[in-house]
Amino acid sequence: MNSGLLALASFGATLPGMILLVLGQTMVVVCLCFDLVGMLSVPRSHGRYVANTGFRTLALPSILVTAVGVLMDAAFWAWMDVAFGTFIMVALVFRLHASKDEDNWWKGKGKKLARWFRDQTETRLVPARAAG
Repeated sequence: MNSGLLALASFGATLPGMILLVLGQTMVVVCLCFDLVGMLSVPRSHGRYVANTGFRTLALPSILVTAVGVLMDAAFWAWMDVAFGTFIMVALVFRLHASKDEDNWWKGKGKKLARWFRDQTETRLVPARAAG
């Protein structure tokens, strides 16, 4: 076994590792609940807006947490848990990419954030002080 994977699996078996795993899995469940509420809510409603925003916000960290869990399960040779975690990860990725017509806070923010970042990092020309 890879030494990094062994260290990850060993950390996952400690109390702090288990607490982090439980918190991560709770985030995954909350993300999936936001997705379910968003699917069942009336289009253009405030509840759908909040649910879709929550799902979009938690989707990427949930995918990352699930991937780490799958790696740990593979290190412990728990193949049923690997299959289940992979299924959850694929479902999250599918839902993240399949639902594009949602109204959420993140819609249109990519261009605005990119413009803000470009404005913050561009070099500004400052005129030199006159020698006096």
